[in-house]
Amino acid sequence: MNENEIEINGKKYVLASSVKGKRESIENDKYTMVRSKYAGVFAGYLKSRKGQEVTLRDARRIFYWKGAASLSQLAQEGTTCPTECKFPVAVDEVLLLEVIEMIPITPKAKASIEAVPIWKA
Repeated sequence: MNENEIEINGKKYVLASSVKGKRESIENDKYTMVRSKYAGVFAGYLKSRKGQEVTLRDARRIFYWKGAASLSQLAQEGTTCPTECKFPVAVDEVLLLEVIEMIPITPKAKASIEAVPIWKA
């Protein structure tokens, strides 16, 4: 063990401040609405956040929505018009740069977003 480690009941723990490249997180694996400056809006599972860089898993682009007045309402209540929304297929992972907004998505809204049919051009 070094000065940045401690052992409790046979498990080793490391001080967070001693870990280089530490990533910030907002409750990893939370379903989250993310708006970036140039890439638009995505809904997905938060994998990591480092400053304004956010990685989402199983993420759908929120290209066009109807049935919610704003992203805030969409994240809280979902859409009342799922067949009129345009959400393409989910991607396994997306790295979003210059993120300017993150909104936790409620279970009700998540179910609504997942119920939107995959939009294809």
